[in-house]
Amino acid sequence: MRTKIIIYGLLLSIGMGCSSKTKETEVTTTTVMEKVVTLTNEQLKNVALEVAQPESRTLSATLKVNGKIDVPPQNLVSISMQMGGYLKSTSLLPGMFVKKNSVIATMEDQQYIQLQQEYLSTVAKLNYAQKEYQRQKDLNESQASSDKVFQQAEAEYKNLKINKNALSERLRLINVNPNALTENSISKSINIYTPIDGYVSKVNVNIGKYVSPTDVLFELINPTDIHLNLKVFEKDINSLFVGQRVYAYTNSNPTERHEAKILLISKDISDNEHSAEVHCHFDKYDKKLLPGMYMNAEIELKNEAQLSIQIEAVVSYEDKNYVFVKKSNQQFELTEVILGIAENDFIALTNAEDLKGKEIVIKGAYTLLMQLKNKEEE
Repeated sequence: MRTKIIIYGLLLSIGMGCSSKTKETEVTTTTVMEKVVTLTNEQLKNVALEVAQPESRTLSATLKVNGKIDVPPQNLVSISMQMGGYLKSTSLLPGMFVKKNSVIATMEDQQYIQLQQEYLSTVAKLNYAQKEYQRQKDLNESQASSDKVFQQAEAEYKNLKINKNALSERLRLINVNPNALTENSISKSINIYTPIDGYVSKVNVNIGKYVSPTDVLFELINPTDIHLNLKVFEKDINSLFVGQRVYAYTNSNPTERHEAKILLISKDISDNEHSAEVHCHFDKYDKKLLPGMYMNAEIELKNEAQLSIQIEAVVSYEDKNYVFVKKSNQQFELTEVILGIAENDFIALTNAEDLKGKEIVIKGAYTLLMQLKNKEEE
């Protein structure tokens, strides 16, 4: 009885081993992909195949990106008052156009009066100190005055001269001309002038409000030098260069193209989006393009001649791209390819060196693929 049990055990293990080997063989055979299709003479008559060799072509492509209209720093002005004060009057509204050096607001404050008073008093003292300095200099040269008295007069004169120059600059900060200031022209009000031609974008104050030197009263924009700020991913940066043509358009009007050229390519890649800023200058200024407006753009890429084949020759199978290479009149081999840019029914093959000079099926490729699949299922 024991002998029978041992024999049954050996037979069972041998059977399991054979089954296991059979499964391994089945797995191995299913992973092997047949790549060569062989057609009979009858099949060749029924399938209209056409072959051609890859040819060198210069294919152009465009890079699609997006961005927004921006204004350079020199065309975006924030206006504030250096000494603060109360807003007496202004007629500005967002969207208004103002010309350079025109009065856009009037401010009032007693510190303006005090500053003008200090300046005029310093000028009066300086006139006296200058005469005293010259008198003491003459006396010192004739030894009628001591060096100490002369030095004191000289120091007083120089100190007052420094104070006058400092007060002059402070007056210019509040748009008061010190050379035109007299005791009869002291005013509690000062004017604010616009430094550029442009449009009012923001009005942050109202009449009667006190503003400090750090407060921004108005913001002006000169849109005549607007530019296009595009976001380009780092993988595409190396294909760009200064002077490259750009065609921008809005979502609301995609048929109207605004031509521009790349002016500057940033060398800083952002951490979040892994993109860089590309600044473009428009060929013509269009008043419809406003700062902050979102834009789409197409950048013309510069390409060298590459080996290319008709798009119809490429077939897709299991997320990969292939072509059929002619081995003989009846045999065709499935060969993987890496695709490049496409234009006008042609597509570049980036790994085409191995296919150079070989004949590739350009018509009937999918028929061969179906024949290959049917062969695998048998």
